[in-house]
Order: sequence, then C-alpha cells, then structure tokens
Amino acid sequence: MGRSLLSRSALQHRRRALVKTLCYRLLMVAITVLVAWAVVGDATDALNIGIAANVVKTGTYYTYERVWDRIAWGVADPA
Repeated sequence: MGRSLLSRSALQHRRRALVKTLCYRLLMVAITVLVAWAVVGDATDALNIGIAANVVKTGTYYTYERVWDRIAWGVADPA
C-alpha cells in the first residue's frame, strides 16, 4: 500500500495517444458542427464553433489521457 499513485510508467507511446486523440476529435468535430448547424442554421458559423471548441478539447483530452496513463490506481499489477 506504500506504492505511489504515480509510480507506473506509461503503457502507451505518445504517438499512439496522439493518434487516438486526433481520431476521436475528428469524430467530435463532425458531431459538434452538425449540432451547431442545427442550432444556429448557418454552416460557416457552425464550422467556426466546431473548430474552436475542438481545438481546446483536443489539447485537454490529450493531457488528461497522458496523466491518467501514469496513474497506478485501479490498474491490476501484471502477473
């Protein structure tokens, strides 16, 4: 129980985390733009909303994933 919560090394390479992040965010851009278009009724505004929101979310998600990848809590030790 004396083990630190941040003691384990990352399970996935940064490149894998980055590719996962970008693929997920592309899907989320499409969904955000469609919802924004339905709400505002203008494709250009919807695209601007989708891009702005997802640039911020992409950086946040990547950082969040990298932090959690190093947290040992709740992960079984390899046998």
